[in-house]
Amino acid sequence: MRISVLISFLFLAISPAASADTSDDVGCREIAFSKSVENKDVDAFRSFLDEDARFVGRVVTRGPAEIVAAWQAFFSADGPTIKWRPQYVEVREDGELALTRGPYRMLSKDTEGNPVEYWGTFNSVWQKTAKGRWQVIFDAGNTAAGPPDEETRALLEQDDNCP
Repeated sequence: MRISVLISFLFLAISPAASADTSDDVGCREIAFSKSVENKDVDAFRSFLDEDARFVGRVVTRGPAEIVAAWQAFFSADGPTIKWRPQYVEVREDGELALTRGPYRMLSKDTEGNPVEYWGTFNSVWQKTAKGRWQVIFDAGNTAAGPPDEETRALLEQDDNCP
């Protein structure tokens, strides 16, 4: 009887940490996903995409080949840049699906070569594969109605605390 109570107590004590670790893992995967684009590494970017991934924007792109083609401008030396960071990470209790949501900032140039800054919010749905790796299955974003507050700006500038 005492052993079963002890085991139950240990399980309850460990469970929240396991959930936090999973959230941290997904959050760090999201940051690494952004860094693949920040570093213009198309192969790394592709590695985050599930074979049946869907990106929803003005049109729906399906699968890594279509998604990479749609994002090609971000991988060219003179193309726009984009950076995003998760503000929220929610992992389903079974540990198989997760949602990340947060701000993004895109920098480009107008027709006269002047810098232009766009802000918005991204949403990514991650699925854990049979090999235990988190991959994006759905992604969508929308532009912000106005300029971001200081807290949102700071989120994109802070240290990532990821390995």
